[in-house]
Amino acid sequence: MGPVSLGGYSPQLINKGPYGLFFRVKMGAPVSQNGVCSIINHSCEPSSLYGGVCSAMPLISIWTSNPSAVMDFTIEQVVSAAGDGFLKDESECSVEIREYISQITSQKIETYIKHCLSNPFQKSGFVLQDLVNELGRRLEFSVDNGRYQGRVNAVGCDGVWTSPEGQSIVVEVKTTDAYRLSLDVLSEYRRKLIESDEITDKSSVLIVVGREETGEIEAQIRGSRHAWDIRLISADSLINLVGLKENTEYKETAFNIRNIFSPLEYTSLDNIVDVLVSVARDVASATESEAGETGGTVDSDDNSEKANWDFTDSLDRQQQRESAVRAISRKLESGLIKKGVAMYWNPSRDIRVACVISKQHKNKGDSLYWYGYSPEQDEFLDEGNVGFFVLGCMDMDTVFAIPLDTLRSELDYLHTTTRPDGRSRWHVTIVEPSPGSYALKIPKKGEVRSLDEFIVKLPEMHS
Repeated sequence: MGPVSLGGYSPQLINKGPYGLFFRVKMGAPVSQNGVCSIINHSCEPSSLYGGVCSAMPLISIWTSNPSAVMDFTIEQVVSAAGDGFLKDESECSVEIREYISQITSQKIETYIKHCLSNPFQKSGFVLQDLVNELGRRLEFSVDNGRYQGRVNAVGCDGVWTSPEGQSIVVEVKTTDAYRLSLDVLSEYRRKLIESDEITDKSSVLIVVGREETGEIEAQIRGSRHAWDIRLISADSLINLVGLKENTEYKETAFNIRNIFSPLEYTSLDNIVDVLVSVARDVASATESEAGETGGTVDSDDNSEKANWDFTDSLDRQQQRESAVRAISRKLESGLIKKGVAMYWNPSRDIRVACVISKQHKNKGDSLYWYGYSPEQDEFLDEGNVGFFVLGCMDMDTVFAIPLDTLRSELDYLHTTTRPDGRSRWHVTIVEPSPGSYALKIPKKGEVRSLDEFIVKLPEMHS
């Protein structure tokens, strides 16, 4: 196909995919040759494509109006659609890319990282740097993005991560270990940051290598005077740590995962074992909270609340949870990303959701759906400005988004389970007092509380 011109302009081809051929006209939205702005599904007059009607559709606006379209883009297509399409320091493109990746799933970040490594493109190293820094945020480090390109008298690191515990990490991202690094330069970055009081002596350097073959850099570090200050991790392993953290519920486990990044003498393997044990325990605990497993002492004479109910397949449960979270995100007009196994928050962490899923249990007294609500979930919701406990049902296209204050007003009147390890959960049960109307069972009051006002329909997602 020869050059395409719209109204005398030669637009930049940014996407060739399921939506046809899309072009950027000046600073405008991606548009197709037939004058249709396919991403937002409305027609534009060809003469208006660069004159006003569809002349400004930045990446975040497209993402907000039609996220599924953006999710089908490759990462280089996303970059081309952001800002002016030119990724550089302090650019509109950089701002939009960073905001966008702060709102997508960690699984999508993994896909983009693998694309950057297997199909490098212009500025793919810059994109990889932003993606790795976002993984740091998913581990709950406070992250300052570094510069894409060095500047005279400026520290040239790729990022600085600071943990809630006060440990700072100077991050350097490399696509491969094929070239020798100047460890002295990385150490100098750290020294300058300490001298400028941006970090403390309680700090180290972390090299993130895109590919798993890290032997060259490992040998270089071991044979240097910086061996106690520098650590190394592959991008795959970093992604796996994020996945572990997102399948936990307890702060202690997240701390143990972050502690791996601190330079430690590993003659003793206790710290690594602590991570393995705490993650395994957390995953089992989360499964119990949604499968109806009591596994402890129940403060109830109601046999329906003491029963061990059937498991719901974990994959089906997670798919239903993701649908519920997307619906709540749309309702709140705020993107939500995964913090823990059933915990989600927006990038600024002031809007928080704990979302649990249950199958229907018709043969267990009057309790249709059973959930566990933990003190950890309660603390998590309380630390935000807006909090909801969201109850999803495997066989319904409805979820119930209960505000934290509403739920807390009833906690003293709910039954609890206390496990042998001392951890406890409140029993949250949904009943159907009349056909098609659902309510929260308040057993210690002998009452129910209607949930009708808290209904969110899953189809709203697609409206």
